[in-house]
Amino acid sequence: MKRIIIFLSIVCVCVSFQQKGNDNRTRFFPEEELKVTDMPNKNNLWVFILAGQSNMAGRGLVEPRDTIPSKRILSINEKGEIIIAKEPLHFYEPRLTGLDCGLSFGKKLIKHIPYNVSIMIIPAAVGGSSISQWLGDSIHRNVPLLTSFQEKVGIGKAVGQIKGILWHQGESDAKEDLIPLYKERMAKLFEKFREITGEPELPVLVGTLPSFPKNYYHKMKINEQIKLYALSDNNTFLVDTSALDHKGDKVHFNSKSLRIMGKRFAEKYIKEEL
Repeated sequence: MKRIIIFLSIVCVCVSFQQKGNDNRTRFFPEEELKVTDMPNKNNLWVFILAGQSNMAGRGLVEPRDTIPSKRILSINEKGEIIIAKEPLHFYEPRLTGLDCGLSFGKKLIKHIPYNVSIMIIPAAVGGSSISQWLGDSIHRNVPLLTSFQEKVGIGKAVGQIKGILWHQGESDAKEDLIPLYKERMAKLFEKFREITGEPELPVLVGTLPSFPKNYYHKMKINEQIKLYALSDNNTFLVDTSALDHKGDKVHFNSKSLRIMGKRFAEKYIKEEL
């Protein structure tokens, strides 16, 4: 009997700890979703798509500042309905989703564009996805990657103008046998992205992989491939992440770094396109 009581006590403590952890992660998730009823003119809505794996999907801790809305920054919900953007933007992995760089990108960018222009940030990144899975339209974590991207492009084109893609991916390809293939696969994927959007010169902003100690050597080799590709494509622009920090797992950016990364993506777009 004592053993049963002890066992049940341990289970209760574990469950309580897990719930507390989940509550901490979702503590400041918005409780209210603000749907957009008065859409901007199509020519005055600039659409950007977030794609890649977990560091674009976002694993940071959402804080109150990340849920302060701007009527000029829109997004979509899981049903594809247009809403006022609040973090977290991604919804594909509800047990993992956290802060990404999208809202900080939008907040920085709206300071540098005409006051009558709004921004729409569409989430399409899925954690753990490799570039070959994107190319093959694989179903990864219940998401058909390229089909989902195409659907999101369709939503964006129906209401605005596709202005760019924010891409961060490569950790899943940071393996000895995959590194030499990365540049060619990136070229093919970005060609597909541009074909889907109907914009052959669409800007793609690419974040380099962070210099966290886990698998450092192979990630830096992926960065070499990314930089080589960017030199061959006048419409691909690098966003440096080397000085940013992780959230303790040596894999994912922390909240402060994600906000900085979003600003850096915006600064690169402002420099190259405005």
